[in-house]
Amino acid sequence: MTGLILRPATPADVPALSALGRDSFVAKFGHMYRPEDLAAFLDESQSPAAIAAELVNPDRLYCLAELGGRLAGYCKLGLKCGWPEHARGTRAIELKQLYTDPELTGHGIGAALMDWAMAEAAARNADEMQLSVWSGNHGAQKFYARYGFAKVADITFLVGEQVDEEFLFARML
Repeated sequence: MTGLILRPATPADVPALSALGRDSFVAKFGHMYRPEDLAAFLDESQSPAAIAAELVNPDRLYCLAELGGRLAGYCKLGLKCGWPEHARGTRAIELKQLYTDPELTGHGIGAALMDWAMAEAAARNADEMQLSVWSGNHGAQKFYARYGFAKVADITFLVGEQVDEEFLFARML
């Protein structure tokens, strides 16, 4: 995408990251949850305090995508394996989030961020990348399959008190 800039996140990005994380999650999944479950999840995972703590965590790595001076998406890697019991590699990492502005989905931002994630994994000598995807999110599953990811396990994801059925996707690198 022309004009797309990828860069590391800084503490000054926390408000924009928090807003985009909330907006993206609510746009895609908000209808699935009771208001109290959604609010608890967003406060735990997308509040400015939560994002600020993630940014200083040495096991997290963020890449921001900017378009026209505004945050268009971001990717977050976990440098330690999220599901070691399912790891096939010895140096697995996790793609924790890949969010785009809901108005910009389908414009190549996700692909640019995914390319960044794959390059980071290679640079860090990872031998496997894992990610979780909601079992009903067929679009995301197709996106990840284009990058060679496939389902390796059934897992769950907690949003407030609601337990979602998810798939663990992985790819050997």
